[in-house]
Amino acid sequence: MAINVVSILLSVIILAGVGFLWLRGGVSGDYTGDGNGETVVVEVAQGASLSDLSTELKKQDVVATEDAFMSAANNHARSGELQPGFYRLQKRMSADSAVEALLNPSNQAGTVDIPTGTRLMDTHIVASDDVRKGIFTLISEASCMGEGNCISVDALKNAAGTMDPASLGVPAWAAKEVAARGDDPRRIEGLITPGVHQFNPQSSAAEVLSSLVSESAARYEQTGLEASAQRVGLSPYEMITAASLVQMEAPRGDFDKVARVILNRLQEPMRMQFDSTVNYDLPDQEIATTDEDRARVTAWNTYAKDGLPETPISSPSIEAITAMENPAEGTWLYFVTVDKNGRTVFTTTFEEHQAAIQESIANGVLDSNR
Repeated sequence: MAINVVSILLSVIILAGVGFLWLRGGVSGDYTGDGNGETVVVEVAQGASLSDLSTELKKQDVVATEDAFMSAANNHARSGELQPGFYRLQKRMSADSAVEALLNPSNQAGTVDIPTGTRLMDTHIVASDDVRKGIFTLISEASCMGEGNCISVDALKNAAGTMDPASLGVPAWAAKEVAARGDDPRRIEGLITPGVHQFNPQSSAAEVLSSLVSESAARYEQTGLEASAQRVGLSPYEMITAASLVQMEAPRGDFDKVARVILNRLQEPMRMQFDSTVNYDLPDQEIATTDEDRARVTAWNTYAKDGLPETPISSPSIEAITAMENPAEGTWLYFVTVDKNGRTVFTTTFEEHQAAIQESIANGVLDSNR
């Protein structure tokens, strides 16, 4: 009887130990299944090694052991395709499931790809159902941790309009102009560069905007913005503003020519009269603008005001910035796109410009849908 009791006790101890190991990740040092339903965010940092990542996954209890993840990753044919960013994972995943989840783009959060020329606000196109998503909307969608669990567009607008410019990451060369716009969320227009940005989706609206604005300022400054601005005769903020006009007005290949037109008109002095600046403050937009639209006095309408708009009108690309820093040589004062292939005619006299406009109208480029 004593031997039987001892045997039973040993069996219970062994079973309890196996159960404990299974709960902690199994005898093999690995969990089973796709997770327990509890979502966590894991960052795959730029330049991080698989070893670094395995440590973080173990720390957040996504995998049972670092060794299990390292083994699964090293045995996966696509592990080299893992991209930096933030990922939604679950706790207590098998190592194989964790690797698969990290390679699935649908699990990425906090990655936003901003097209060139995008504005902060959504843009509606006249006579269509086309709505081009603005930067606030793109950030909101990229922040979602699940249905209904996103940074709202309203929260982003509030942060953009009310935060101290320095706290928003606004560089010193733009602080005065941003502060002058009061609580208008569009005061940071043009200060978030196009391209791919990554942010922690669990951050606040203020933290996300600060991260993106700071990162963008560094990108702009890498072009030699401040020294180039002094050489061209504009402030760095004016360079960003002028580049946003280049972005919205010029087809690729003509950026440096449009940059020269802007500088020539400023030197004349002569109003810009760019339709893109009229469109910026309109609820419905198209290439052609009406006489009534062009007569509206706004902070941006360069038909109704001298000089550049008070803020950029879009997010200019690095190419547009570079064009302003290195404008083409020429005496042009006018330009117009004359066909739907994007061919643009640059002229010096008003008479030449009028002839080009007639060609543009004949080709249907300047037709109005209003």
